[in-house]
Amino acid sequence: MTYRVIQWSTGNVGVHALRLIARHPDLELVGLWVHSPEKVGVDAGTLAGIEPTGVLATNDVDALLALEADCVCYTATADLRPAEALADMARIAASGKNIVSSSVVPLIWPEHTPAGLRGPLERACEDAGVSCWTSGIDPGWANDLLPLVLSGSCEYIDSIRMMEIVNYATYAQPTVLFDTMGFGGSLDDTPMLLQPGVLTFAWGGVVKAVAAGLGVELDEIREVHERVPTPTDIDLGFGVVRAGTTGAMRFEVQGIVGGVPRVILEHVTRLDDALAPDWPQPVGHSGYRIVVSGNPSYTCDVQMMGDDGDHNTGGLVGTAGRLVNAIPAVCAAAPGLLSVLDLPLVPAKGLVRS
Repeated sequence: MTYRVIQWSTGNVGVHALRLIARHPDLELVGLWVHSPEKVGVDAGTLAGIEPTGVLATNDVDALLALEADCVCYTATADLRPAEALADMARIAASGKNIVSSSVVPLIWPEHTPAGLRGPLERACEDAGVSCWTSGIDPGWANDLLPLVLSGSCEYIDSIRMMEIVNYATYAQPTVLFDTMGFGGSLDDTPMLLQPGVLTFAWGGVVKAVAAGLGVELDEIREVHERVPTPTDIDLGFGVVRAGTTGAMRFEVQGIVGGVPRVILEHVTRLDDALAPDWPQPVGHSGYRIVVSGNPSYTCDVQMMGDDGDHNTGGLVGTAGRLVNAIPAVCAAAPGLLSVLDLPLVPAKGLVRS
């Protein structure tokens, strides 16, 4: 069966999702939404850097939603506009289309999203008989699917720690890096990401998903963080991080059971590999690490690399790939808001190159 798909946005994740959809043997690209007026009317293949597709980009939402399509891949940035993104997705669901998305990350565990925010989307899915699934790489498969797979071969488990250890110097999204995360800012300032509750809003969903997979109830979720300054200027090419400002950050979102952290999400983020040398280091280059403490104990390191030789590109492709490859499974799932526990294994069927 071929699934007809609309791609929504051509940003850092969307441009890769667009390419993957256009080239996937079981998918047909039928529509493309873009934000920038200058992209309207441009062939989707041109925007994705591949051969022409015959699908022209548009910002006409009514025209897109009037198309016959099985699924919309919604990857528009939602860090600063979660309510608007949820309204977009509710409208998409009401038009009878399933959704895969990386945008509103608390939806990775739907109940983690406040009922007032998720309610219209949830009702739209149920009324139209469609599904909505949110994932990616982080939050996503690197800290929900992967730890749950490892846990399935244990006698017992004391704790699971899901870590991202990444150099963000090539993550060319200035708004996220500087405004949201606070890199290049004073250590006396509190960026949006470190405002109380924001870390839990963003990553508490994966902590809850893993806890649910383990069959434990969380007593609470705690947040801890620390930052260090860079001793020298760092020129990223899309902005300069001055000496004395934030150059590295580490935080944890801890799922507490019986007063003990049992499910821990940790990020170690640097703009230079030499910063904070005493913090956890990657094996080789940037990637993810799962530490299962139990019997047996496991340490699983995953390094990603894009075909352009950049690890951040690899992470973006890994985000897009998790969404796009799951489209058939999401279309076949029961209506409503889905989590990692609702989908079967999604292998790379049909994607081995000859």
